[in-house]
Amino acid sequence: MPDPDLDPQLAAIPLPALLRHARNAYGSTMRRALEDAGYDDIPKNGLYLIGGLALGRGDVPLAALIRDLRISKQAAGQLVDALVSRGYLDRTVDEQDRRRLIITLTARGRAAAATQSAAGKRVEEALLAKVGPECVRQARIALAALTDMAEWRQPGTIEEELDT
Repeated sequence: MPDPDLDPQLAAIPLPALLRHARNAYGSTMRRALEDAGYDDIPKNGLYLIGGLALGRGDVPLAALIRDLRISKQAAGQLVDALVSRGYLDRTVDEQDRRRLIITLTARGRAAAATQSAAGKRVEEALLAKVGPECVRQARIALAALTDMAEWRQPGTIEEELDT
């Protein structure tokens, strides 16, 4: 049954394309705010790492970083190196396991995270004003279900979900 509130042109756009554009709405707003605040040297994937660390995840072993970003060890090392050299992160040896590194935000990293978070909140406030809280709540439910189907699971799980 067609939704009378949904623009027919938007309804024809595949969901993955809408997700990409929605992600870009957040990303471009956050990047612009960071640039305006003097944090214009954060590399690709740096927003994810800085934002994730700021959300209270605490100290993050490098292995967890690689898993979450789904990038190679080399790419993760390069990202961390760039963020350390630019003053966003500290890297220390894990006292419990000296083979592991712990990544934490510096004061500059925390300030960039606060700027990023404020920009994200502005996007959410604009979205709430445009579609209302119930629509945003339903979008969160749908996105959480989609994430649960694939994120943290083994490859092939999404096909199993679709078969049920």
